[in-house]
Amino acid sequence: MVEDQVLDRAYGALADPTRRLLLETLRQGDARISDLAAPLPMTFAGVSRHIGVLEAAGLVRREVRGREHWLSLQPDGLTMAQQWIAEQTEFWSTRADALSARLRRKGRR
Repeated sequence: MVEDQVLDRAYGALADPTRRLLLETLRQGDARISDLAAPLPMTFAGVSRHIGVLEAAGLVRREVRGREHWLSLQPDGLTMAQQWIAEQTEFWSTRADALSARLRRKGRR
């Protein structure tokens, strides 16, 4: 149950293009919220809400330095999501291989 909630938050956070853009920007390094918000066509409050979703999903971490709020990527934030995708990929690859082998056998008859 907890795993489902973690996955739901991670995939929900990644579902929005603005949040994906924020994550891509943070790949370049830590950034202040105001710097992340400046180029976006929305209010600062709107960007803050997106950041809240990313924080709740464990994808970013906020650090208060004086009066400024800095964000950085959480390296382990996608671990469970990556594991889930790997498990699904393995399952479906195995099924596709089995189907391919069966079709080859059937074609020889």
